[in-house]
Amino acid sequence: MRYNCGKSLIDRQMSLLSTNQNTDKKTDKTPKPPKSALREWVDAVVFAVIVATVFRWFFVEPFTIPTPSMEKSLLVGDYLFVSKMHYGARTPKTPLQIPLAANKIWGTDIPSFLRWIQLPQFRLPGFSEVKRNDAVVFNYPPEVDLPTDMKTYYIKRCIGLPGEEISMVNQQVFINGKAIAAPAESQTSYALETREVLKERVFQGFGITDVDQTGEGYQVHTDSLTAEKLRKAAFTVKLTKQVYERSDAYSSARFFSQVNGIEKVMLPKFDWSMDNFGPLRIPKKGAVLPIDAMNLSLYEHVIRYYEGNEDVKLEGGKLSIAGKEVKEYTFKQNYYMMMGDNRHNSADSRFWGFVPEDHILGKALFVWLSINPNPSEEESKVRWSRLFSGIN
Repeated sequence: MRYNCGKSLIDRQMSLLSTNQNTDKKTDKTPKPPKSALREWVDAVVFAVIVATVFRWFFVEPFTIPTPSMEKSLLVGDYLFVSKMHYGARTPKTPLQIPLAANKIWGTDIPSFLRWIQLPQFRLPGFSEVKRNDAVVFNYPPEVDLPTDMKTYYIKRCIGLPGEEISMVNQQVFINGKAIAAPAESQTSYALETREVLKERVFQGFGITDVDQTGEGYQVHTDSLTAEKLRKAAFTVKLTKQVYERSDAYSSARFFSQVNGIEKVMLPKFDWSMDNFGPLRIPKKGAVLPIDAMNLSLYEHVIRYYEGNEDVKLEGGKLSIAGKEVKEYTFKQNYYMMMGDNRHNSADSRFWGFVPEDHILGKALFVWLSINPNPSEEESKVRWSRLFSGIN
């Protein structure tokens, strides 16, 4: 009994001693000095940049329309939100880059990234596939010297899907032999002869912003409904829709020329133009391509630049990959045919070829702001009617 009481007393003393030691330790701790205003500001900025970068990479990214290639569906000065969730966000390929910058440091020609690390690129699950007539933002394929995710952003409308056969006859698009309707606000060019010199505000009154003066009058880019109004105007002598025939040397020389220039001269020449071409099969993942002179003219640039192949050579009309001659080729990914709604003022798939699936960034959702770069005296700088408007 005495033993138990003695042990209990010792335990209480030891507990009291331990408590005093802990109290002494807490007393010895010096409180941290508060962060300076500058440090708090820097921390807030870094946190905001990290959040914005992650959000931009995987969810939604802003985009600006710089050219009239999509008019009148999208106008120069439109600011869009582009969803990366629709088709699935891509994982970064070039991690060493300045956050929130394009491929150049703002206002300079200095690259905003380093090539030291190039990661394999994957696409996260999305809730939609690319569909015909989607307004799609993608990396510009012909910039073959840049990493995929550092290429310039373009926006066009998806006209043809993987595996489809596309052709165009006098500006009418056919898919697998079936005519498809053009977008409601799509434009083409017209030759306009007038009785007098027209001022810019006259064209603005018709909603025409894409005009070039020629020796005989004007070349205007507009939609069919506006063209009919222009045809009935008092100042109009003649209005002629312009169509590039297959025999048109200028247009034919440009078809697929921005990627395939040198090789195209050595292989069968196509007399395709921007208004008359095809039939042309769009590459599909798993599709097998027989290697012959015609197919090499159309698909050699795909095999060379977009399929991840090394040591691709074309000699004497024969294709070799990694030192081995190839007599048939199986595509490794899907491809798409993209065209601008302003059909005669758009650098698109007709000139530089197909858009690889790994170049696709996302789907344009809506216009959140629209600034008119050249408003007339009667017009507002802000196009209020376009704010938060959907993209068809």
